[in-house]
Amino acid sequence: MPSTLSGRTVLVTGATSGIGYETARRLAERGATVILHGRTPQEAQTAADRLIATTGIESALVRPLAADFARLEEVENLAHAVVLGYPHLDVLVNNAAIAAPERHTLTVDGNEIAFQVNFLAHYLLTDLLAAALTTDPGGRVVNVSSSLHRTAAIQWNDPHRVRRYARLAAYAQSQLALTVFASDPRVTAVSVHPGVCDTGLLPLYGNEGAPAAEGARHVVALCDPATEIVNGAYYDRDERVAPAPAATGDRTIKRLNKLADLLVGHTA
Repeated sequence: MPSTLSGRTVLVTGATSGIGYETARRLAERGATVILHGRTPQEAQTAADRLIATTGIESALVRPLAADFARLEEVENLAHAVVLGYPHLDVLVNNAAIAAPERHTLTVDGNEIAFQVNFLAHYLLTDLLAAALTTDPGGRVVNVSSSLHRTAAIQWNDPHRVRRYARLAAYAQSQLALTVFASDPRVTAVSVHPGVCDTGLLPLYGNEGAPAAEGARHVVALCDPATEIVNGAYYDRDERVAPAPAATGDRTIKRLNKLADLLVGHTA
């Protein structure tokens, strides 16, 4: 029987479908209070209602909140709402992700959309939640990354890929950045490739994937305080493995932080 997570508060981004939804379900079933993030208030509320109706968990354990990660202002508003409502946050699961579109797309903030939604929004959210994230043992950030980070390179001089755009390369770059970010010394964080699952991102990988619940199992295991973690560790499902060489090194971490601070408007 899995241990109870009663008394713990977890924010799961991109929790209205796929691995995010199944992660939220598993956490709530084990007694955690889950802040369920969706792109719109309606999507978040619908997912929360479905979760409560199908599992029989207490409605008080599921708290829907919304932010469109293609708008950094909404990410800031989400962070402020969490800090106000949940000053003691145990775990942040940075899961929200989109497949990069076929056509090169910039957000209202001027960033390539996959780089912003999949990485920059999570970078900003994590930074703004640092005060609420507990420093107690077991407090952590879990970045849901991808094995595709191994195919990637960060285009330091053209992170928005204005000069040359390919959707797979743009998606892979966002996942590499998220994997690098797990080594940021400011927070205790790990990244995990949950396996190829049957979600909206499946077309990037192939035709067949495991159920989303299977991927969520690996994410939830890393949320459990009973699972000891090392900052910056990378997991392929339930096995700790080395990330791509491009995802390691102090210089890379510092360079990425500098770029991300610039792109999210933090010039401190």
